[in-house]
Amino acid sequence: MNRFNNVLLGISLLLLQACAATPPLEARHQASGLNTQFNGDQLAFADYVASSRAMIAKTHAGLNPTEAEKVIDGNAPFELKPAANCPEGHGKPYRRGVLLTHGLTDSPYFMRYLASFFHENCFRVMVILLPGHGTQPGDLLDVTWEEWAKAEAYGTDKLAAEVDEVYLAGFSTGGALSVYQSLRDNRVRGLFLFSPAFKVSPMAALANLHKIYSWASPSAKWLDVMPDKDIYKYESFPKNAAAQIYALTQEVGSQLREHEVNIPVFAAASQDDTSVYSSATLEFMARTRHPSSRMVLYTTDAKKFPPGILAEKLELVNSVLPEQKILSSAHTAIVLPPEDMHYGVAGNYSNCIHYYPDEMGKYDACNNKPKEDLQGELTKENLKMGTLRRLMYNPNFAALKISMKKFIDSLP
Repeated sequence: MNRFNNVLLGISLLLLQACAATPPLEARHQASGLNTQFNGDQLAFADYVASSRAMIAKTHAGLNPTEAEKVIDGNAPFELKPAANCPEGHGKPYRRGVLLTHGLTDSPYFMRYLASFFHENCFRVMVILLPGHGTQPGDLLDVTWEEWAKAEAYGTDKLAAEVDEVYLAGFSTGGALSVYQSLRDNRVRGLFLFSPAFKVSPMAALANLHKIYSWASPSAKWLDVMPDKDIYKYESFPKNAAAQIYALTQEVGSQLREHEVNIPVFAAASQDDTSVYSSATLEFMARTRHPSSRMVLYTTDAKKFPPGILAEKLELVNSVLPEQKILSSAHTAIVLPPEDMHYGVAGNYSNCIHYYPDEMGKYDACNNKPKEDLQGELTKENLKMGTLRRLMYNPNFAALKISMKKFIDSLP
């Protein structure tokens, strides 16, 4: 009966939301017709990159050349080849390779610093673009997680053709896709997971109930209609995106109940994550059996993790930095360094969309980056502290790379 009541409550909330006032939809909230399915199966990876760049260029044709170049470079898939002095493979060009996969509403831009790290450590690097991403938010209206999984499988196949050892690395949704692929592909030798999406709000299961009534009210297809000022990440968020990530987490969870994780895993997450449940990452890591597996957890309270939890696997990092006005780490604050010119300390973008459109005064103030602004995750406690920007970079990124290097050095 409780489950039935919860469903009724969820439906009621969705119907109320459909009736609520929302900002008007614009052209970007429609599908482009170019980016719902994965169509790169028959392409060499370099051709896939070129085809994706052409698609992104077509959907951003109205930009001036300088801005268009930034948008295309940041949203397109890319690849890096090891230096000539790196170890060769046995019958293949390279010893190790890694496929990097971005998160939901994100882009390959979020993978560029990880890509550089792996490249410096002699990995062949491939970075994919998930269908529905990199073009316009409306392309997420009809995409399915199975299309994302096709892109993941494609990238894995292309990488496996060139390297002896295949590793998968993913942020958020990309982390879930990496695990999904590893559970069905014995070529995968290890995983790197950053804020992995193993569990999201159960309300996401009801997200696509809007189809009952959204034919009459197109705005009902959206959880958030935003300005979309960020050129490397959608700010608007369709309900279908929530439904698809929920379905993916359910599939991954089902497979994990049937399979053990025996390969080495490196994970990094924030205890205060409000996008996904970091507790699910802790549970996942507790089940990993390989002795090399490690997890970095950014926490505001190390006392919550008594000696013995995950034994030697867990590295706790204090995420409260008063001198930098940082209240905590965040889901979004793992894979980018402070020096990033878009999201970093002196970056030109501020994540303030949690104030839009209901608190426009705070939204405008937050975007102006006053010195007294706080940064952190969007927890209730943090939001009470003052004007808050969601933290988009990792103050401890240099230390994270050291931890990752130790993990790599421990690999068999």
